[in-house]
Amino acid sequence: MNTPYPIRLAGEELWLLPEKALYWPDQQALLIADVHFGKAAAYRSLGQPVPQGTTSSNIAVLDSLLAALPCRQLIFLGDFLHGPGSHASGTLDALAAWRARHRDLAMTLIRGNHDKRAGDPPASLNIGVVAEPMLLGPFALQHEPDPHPQRHVIAGHVHPVYRLHGRGRQRLRLACFRFGEHISLLPAFGAFTGGYEVERNDRSRIFVIGDNEIWPVGPHPL
Repeated sequence: MNTPYPIRLAGEELWLLPEKALYWPDQQALLIADVHFGKAAAYRSLGQPVPQGTTSSNIAVLDSLLAALPCRQLIFLGDFLHGPGSHASGTLDALAAWRARHRDLAMTLIRGNHDKRAGDPPASLNIGVVAEPMLLGPFALQHEPDPHPQRHVIAGHVHPVYRLHGRGRQRLRLACFRFGEHISLLPAFGAFTGGYEVERNDRSRIFVIGDNEIWPVGPHPL
């Protein structure tokens, strides 16, 4: 595991992880958004030339985090499986073997839009599935970044990236965490996902991920 970057949000200490995940020490909870397991397999089933090994790569990163952090629960903020084609035997067999290595860890999926298309994970994976929001402490854990009337929202779905501007025409798009006044976004964990550019304003904080480190962007007013 790479070096975490601690922040405070809604009175809680949270660790931003360069592996594109969030750790909540007080709850011993690891939060992951938008894994999209089986996305490459789904595209290959349609005849699209896409990389192989994304499921095993995602699992390897998860294993390293779970080995390094004391975790009581693993919470997926939606889009665990990408689509119906994600139920390929190779993908499900890999997930079954991974789950067996962590059989005593509580896992919860907050159902996202892709989960509604793909269907819930097989019951044999023993992953609890709930509708959003999942209320935990001061947070509403969700897939969609919709406001909640009483809680600070932590969500996925958007796959946020931030564009850095260098000298001349140099540009670099990096996955990022974006923390707003009422809604915060986690980067997509999956190795085969796109990104939506977000911006920083006077009431937000952005932390980009580069060279296996977390880098704050600009002044952070919150």
